[in-house]
Amino acid sequence: MATPDTGQIEVEAEKFRNDYTNTKKQIQKAIVGHDEIIDGVLICLFAGGHALLEGVPGLGKTLLIRSLSEALHLHFSRIQFTPDLMPADVTGTTIVVEDEHGRDFQFRKGPLFAQIVLADEINRATPKTQSALLEAMQEKSVTVGGETHVLDKPFFVMATQNPIEQEGTYPLPEAQLDRFFFKLEVGYSSRDDLSEILNRTTAGVQPKIEQVIDGPTILKHQQLVRRVIIAPHVQDYAVRMVLSTHPGGEIAPPIVNKFLRFGASPRAAQALVLAGKVRALLDGRANVSVEDIRSTALAALRHRCLLNFEGEAEGKTTDEVIRNIVETLPTDVGATAGAA
Repeated sequence: MATPDTGQIEVEAEKFRNDYTNTKKQIQKAIVGHDEIIDGVLICLFAGGHALLEGVPGLGKTLLIRSLSEALHLHFSRIQFTPDLMPADVTGTTIVVEDEHGRDFQFRKGPLFAQIVLADEINRATPKTQSALLEAMQEKSVTVGGETHVLDKPFFVMATQNPIEQEGTYPLPEAQLDRFFFKLEVGYSSRDDLSEILNRTTAGVQPKIEQVIDGPTILKHQQLVRRVIIAPHVQDYAVRMVLSTHPGGEIAPPIVNKFLRFGASPRAAQALVLAGKVRALLDGRANVSVEDIRSTALAALRHRCLLNFEGEAEGKTTDEVIRNIVETLPTDVGATAGAA
């Protein structure tokens, strides 16, 4: 395998950083604060993954995704998930069309046939409807009536869900959660940010978001991300971090064995590495560092680990377990012992 040209990567990284920064600035015209969440969404975008945003109502989750869509020259679609939403309402359906030549079957595309799809309050739809997204998220295609329809690239699902008001909701199955590159937890605004929100939203001024990047450019940046170099010891660190989440495993720390029922899948390792590569490019480097991996651990792992009964009974969170892994996992090459 040819050695990547680090000099060429660094040259292309400058264009990537400019596009990333310009896109973020456009989003910040509408969104005050939440820099970490905006960065998380943009990392998903340039790594080619899907994002799940969780937070109580009114924190700007939907607005953030809509603002992102306005900054991108992509086909945008919003799906409001409700208990009566059917799979065909998402993917589309085959209908009978009659004309002078007779009857014919035609496929009418659903709102899933877009390049950036906002799945709003995704946990309010039934599991049957939620599963309509699975093939699109993984294979970038939709199969209806035995015929497969390829989706346009790039393709992203940006979903939101509400952690409260759980009555009448359907928690996402683990298989679908695993398809999300990141799970981002949107918190409350600070005092200064909330004051700025009022200044912007109660004065009758609407921000104008400009389109700054198109689909082919995004695809080019995604290819650049995959060319970033990752040293064997850094990749091994990402591998060991994922293996550390497996209860009963060789390098699982005590907190994992005590409080987790299941650990993260190989998709978690992919997310750690790809997100680390985006972080490296943003820092002007052509190679991934251990700190790049550590900085993305929470978003990449929190939705892929399941607490056991003891963890739930003691009020633990997967974030607490992952933070312990990040703090205690040795960075030494070939380290195999579980963290204390």
